[in-house]
Amino acid sequence: MKIFFWRGVILVGLFGAWEILARQLNPVLYVPPSAAWPAVLRIARLEAFPEFPTHVVVTLWEILVAFALAIVTGLGLGFVLGLRRFLGEVYEPILSSLYAIPSVVWYPSLMLFFGLGPASKMAFGFLLGFFPIVLAVLAGIRQVDPHLITVARSMGARPFPLFWKVVLPAMIATLLAGVRAGLALSVVGVIVGEILGSREGLGSLVNYAYGLFRTPDYVALVFAIAIMVFAIDGAAGMIEARARRWSG
Repeated sequence: MKIFFWRGVILVGLFGAWEILARQLNPVLYVPPSAAWPAVLRIARLEAFPEFPTHVVVTLWEILVAFALAIVTGLGLGFVLGLRRFLGEVYEPILSSLYAIPSVVWYPSLMLFFGLGPASKMAFGFLLGFFPIVLAVLAGIRQVDPHLITVARSMGARPFPLFWKVVLPAMIATLLAGVRAGLALSVVGVIVGEILGSREGLGSLVNYAYGLFRTPDYVALVFAIAIMVFAIDGAAGMIEARARRWSG
């Protein structure tokens, strides 16, 4: 309860400071929370954007596909490289170097190749989510105590039980951290891709509202995206907690 109390205090303080500061600036560009609330109601009643639910579904679908591709390819390639030490030592520096490149530089090429439709946003979300997952798998396998593997093999453990009962529980913390980071970056990639160039999705609505100086609607859309992101991250946190209990 103390944690929730102080979280509430911080949020109230932030919104209060925002309210005071925004009222002293240009109202066209800076909207206080009290002025954004009516815009939130207009969006909820589908008055500001009648097709708002459709855009939400598009964004959620793009995030789901992007993250599914990132987790399948990231886990698959990570385990292949991690369980074959030589391949891991060859490819890990390459993957780390590619991950260090600012990801937004790839988006123009993705947009040219996939067009303005959902495919380019899925590809961008996949690209951002893939690298932290595969690198987390490599780091997690490397931190497994080799003595555990030696003891399990001496007791006759076969490859799959060895992996499931020894390797995976030992690396689960690092693996889950990488998967959760990959989910967050997949969400960022999809929404940023929609803002940079899209005809549908929440990001396209944000770009549309800001381009027309509909600042209250812009702020309300940011609130909607924040709520969606908090819900996704909360679900991921619950899954992570259950996986940690299983590994413990």
